[in-house]
Amino acid sequence: MANILVAYYSRGGHTAKISQAIAQQIIAQGDQAEVVNINDTNEIQWDKFDAVALGACVLYGSYHKSVFEFTRQHQHELASRPHSFFCVNVVARKPEKRIPENNKYLQKFLELSEWKPQDVKIIAGKVDYPSWTWYDSLAIKLIMKMTDGPTGSKDVIDYTDWDDVNQYAEHVVHLAK
Repeated sequence: MANILVAYYSRGGHTAKISQAIAQQIIAQGDQAEVVNINDTNEIQWDKFDAVALGACVLYGSYHKSVFEFTRQHQHELASRPHSFFCVNVVARKPEKRIPENNKYLQKFLELSEWKPQDVKIIAGKVDYPSWTWYDSLAIKLIMKMTDGPTGSKDVIDYTDWDDVNQYAEHVVHLAK
């Protein structure tokens, strides 16, 4: 039985929801999983985990600095067991942007991070204008306008392929075995 750490950074809650779904699928398959927000914990008992899935969302084309700090601080612990990085972004609503080489946000992470994940996954995120601040909505609407995405002030569109999230969870378990 594998024990998987699902660590994440989430700004609006969608990456947290994806992380919970990954853990639930791992548990449903008979393994163990623990979900941890990278900003809510100081002590992770690394030795009890067989593998790690680390996820982070993209906002304004970048990742929060805490993601880079977490990977820098725990580079050794991550490298000492099978690990995977999953990136959540709305540009991945387009299937070709779910391919690592075609996703500039994942490529940017790989370029800027000292940690080089052995495995990567891109998961389409969610547009949720009503829950965002006015300036987040405005900025994202401008980006969406340039990329032929939704721009309605009341638009809430979840582009996440939840079956694909379940398959990813199973993939992470296979990394551990």
